[in-house]
Amino acid sequence: MKKTEECFLKVKNDYLKYLGKERILGKSETTKIKSLKKIYIPMSFWIENKYIKKRRTLFIGLSGGQGSGKTTIATILKIIMKKFFNRETHVSSIDDFYKTLGERNKMAKEIHPMFKTRGVPGTHDIHIIKNFFNFIKKNNFKKIKLPKFDKSIDDRLKKKYWFNIKPKPDIVILEGWCVGAKPQSKNLLTKPINILEKHEDQNLRWRKYVNEQLKKEYKKVFGMIDNFIFIKVPNFNMIFKWRYLQEKKLKKKSYSKRKIMSYNEIKRFIMHYERITLQMMKDLSKSASVVMLLKKNHEIKKVLFRS
Repeated sequence: MKKTEECFLKVKNDYLKYLGKERILGKSETTKIKSLKKIYIPMSFWIENKYIKKRRTLFIGLSGGQGSGKTTIATILKIIMKKFFNRETHVSSIDDFYKTLGERNKMAKEIHPMFKTRGVPGTHDIHIIKNFFNFIKKNNFKKIKLPKFDKSIDDRLKKKYWFNIKPKPDIVILEGWCVGAKPQSKNLLTKPINILEKHEDQNLRWRKYVNEQLKKEYKKVFGMIDNFIFIKVPNFNMIFKWRYLQEKKLKKKSYSKRKIMSYNEIKRFIMHYERITLQMMKDLSKSASVVMLLKKNHEIKKVLFRS
């Protein structure tokens, strides 16, 4: 209890400063403080205990539907881990590992037109993530550069803008909507889940290819992760609402004013993720080490520590 209070006093200002910078509006300071005490500090102690047990770089997967708050949660955990526990924590978004626009256009031409839209398994350069994880495991780690993706231009940025990772992280958090996703059985793939699949993937080629990626390459990378934290949203409709808010936020922050999606474009975009998101809500609710239950107002209802 004493350590928890020490942690709170040490991280409180940095935590509130970050939330202010990110314009996390509509929540009182009392609510923010309550979240820090009841949610983020206990989660940070859980991470620290896992790290102490492993005694080398701890890999954590953080997943949840689009707009569920993955980036905010990961950054808060990073602040606490550094400020109180003095742990070097690196947060990577799976979005930064998207294949280039040129590579995805090639996939759209050779495999299925729906691969022009980024996001689903198969549109990430999964080998870069795998190499990154393996590189960190080396004893003689020096530094590594990791790609950076700009959603406003729908493409990977030039190498001079990439992330420089140095020193060696104690904790790596890979956050992304599909992190930890599992493949579906063949009979589940047959029935379309929405109008996008019904009209544009009539021969099942797109969803079969995506599912195959989860069975092979993605499974290998997710298998390298020690523990999963899953943010469970109330329902899929909330994902559309939150993703729309996220897009408006992106418009204010982007390097370029191009290619910010409209309401209807987001609706279609989200349909690409519906199948895997719904399956993850079933699978990771049971298998994740930590499950964060979200309310419709985006607040965290409770955190379940499973292992």
